Amino acid sequence: MKAIKIKLWQDLVNYKKPMSFQLKETYPLPPFSTVIGMVHALCGYTEYHEMDISVKGKYFSKANDLATRYEFKNGMTYDEKRHQLNVEGFGVSRGISTVELLADVELELHIIPKDQTLLEEIFAAFKQPKEYPSLGRREDLVTILSSKIVSVEEKEFEDDLKLSKDYAAYIPLELIKEEKLIYGDSKGISFYGTRYQLTKDYTLVNIGNKKTPKMKRAWNKKEVMYASSITVFEEEKILVDEENSVVFAI
Repeated sequence: MKAIKIKLWQDLVNYKKPMSFQLKETYPLPPFSTVIGMVHALCGYTEYHEMDISVKGKYFSKANDLATRYEFKNGMTYDEKRHQLNVEGFGVSRGISTVELLADVELELHIIPKDQTLLEEIFAAFKQPKEYPSLGRREDLVTILSSKIVSVEEKEFEDDLKLSKDYAAYIPLELIKEEKLIYGDSKGISFYGTRYQLTKDYTLVNIGNKKTPKMKRAWNKKEVMYASSITVFEEEKILVDEENSVVFAI
């Protein structure tokens, strides 16, 4: 099969964790749903196209910044003693929050559409984007360093393959459970990292009834381990592209 391999750079970015509010925390790398959303936005898709994503990358440091926060309750009318903004008779409160930012982010993404006929279309969207691409928040602009179509296949290595120590990745738990690789180099510790449940895609579920439907997103979440200093064992089969870059497709 083939994939679109993209290398990106971002100055300051927040890949927001869903349940962080006053301090808007960030994931260390973009979740799969965030990458899939960028692909669909650049391609102008209005329907979901199934695809697998591999996410690797690094950042230089973290910083905090202030941001404006808007809060409102559905149907609450404007009260001048309580709200700062009057939006067509509805009240909106305005305040400040703190945003966690990653600085100097480099990413290596592999995008593998289930429908392989979409490869050229997705590649063209990154090669000549119709608008400036963003990943994370709307203002988190992306510089595309390179993009190409590569072959991806399962390969067995004669020797251990060590990934760059600078780069971390979202690793499928199955690879760790099957002991195809190790990560970490601390003495006395074979495995360490951060375990996440990351959103990938969703289906709409009606939690109302036929007369008054109320649609809710039912997220498909994937369990991964975020880690660096990764080594693939010799004689183990794992997905790689034609440049021997490991693909953690999910």
